[in-house]
Amino acid sequence: MRILVTGARGKVGAATVATLVDAGHDVTATDLGRPAFEAAGAEWAAYKQADLTDAGDAYAIVRGQDAVVHAAAIPEPTQNPAHTVFRNNLMATFNTLEAAVRWGVPRFVNLSSETVPGFFFAERRFLPDYLPVDEEHPVRPQDPYATAKHFGEQLMDGAVRRSDITGVSIRPSWVQWEGNIEQNLGPWMREPTASEGFWAYIDVYDLAGAIALAAGAATPGHEVVYIASPDIASHESLATLAERFHGDAAPPIRHGGETGIAIDKARRVLGYDPQRSWRDYLDDDGRLRPAARERLERGETGVQRGRRMTGA
Repeated sequence: MRILVTGARGKVGAATVATLVDAGHDVTATDLGRPAFEAAGAEWAAYKQADLTDAGDAYAIVRGQDAVVHAAAIPEPTQNPAHTVFRNNLMATFNTLEAAVRWGVPRFVNLSSETVPGFFFAERRFLPDYLPVDEEHPVRPQDPYATAKHFGEQLMDGAVRRSDITGVSIRPSWVQWEGNIEQNLGPWMREPTASEGFWAYIDVYDLAGAIALAAGAATPGHEVVYIASPDIASHESLATLAERFHGDAAPPIRHGGETGIAIDKARRVLGYDPQRSWRDYLDDDGRLRPAARERLERGETGVQRGRRMTGA
């Protein structure tokens, strides 16, 4: 397939580029960064600089693709003005999806977010109605990031109503790889603290695999699926942690849930089968294992390879 990956120099986009190239797809990568005017490396993907908040750039970059993976976004709402986050994320999705509809691209994978129900960046206290959170949970976003991601899912609904395009909106949990997992999850191994996402996370390579599955699948219409790891980032159980940090206010845990995010639908609809755990990267004290550190220092991780493929 000819597959466009937006946001290709971010951790999710880069890992996805590497995964799709390894699978034999004809990948075009795009991001805001300037291309390198150098001889291409053996495994480089085609790279084009584009600002997808500009409709002209979006139309130019999307033309001729069999599928679009839209991962480009400002990844959280606290380090930019609220209007900048909202405008960038919503208009980039609108323009890219509109171009895909008008050019007749048959498949679109939209990277949404686990924050859509209201997690993480709420200004007023948010607790989910139950755990694990699934696709049926009510949506109550407060912040500009989650709200724009929710609107992006609604744009997907509209696109499949008015055209033959089909697609999937993926709501990933907190994305981890060799370069950030010790900093992010390591402290929880030594002393758990409260987590608005209920200690859920996703390995970036399992996520990239799920994105590849979604790009190649033939699911009709528009599906929304959560992607997370099947365990939580702790030595303790979800029930124990929820009671410790929320007491009587802790959301009820249904179906014997072991994680804060349910992945049953992704397993059923996409054949998603996560293979990695934080234990593959961290020891019991939350320190990066030697093999993971060596991959990182040698530049051999999937994220680093994906960035090299785009000339970053």
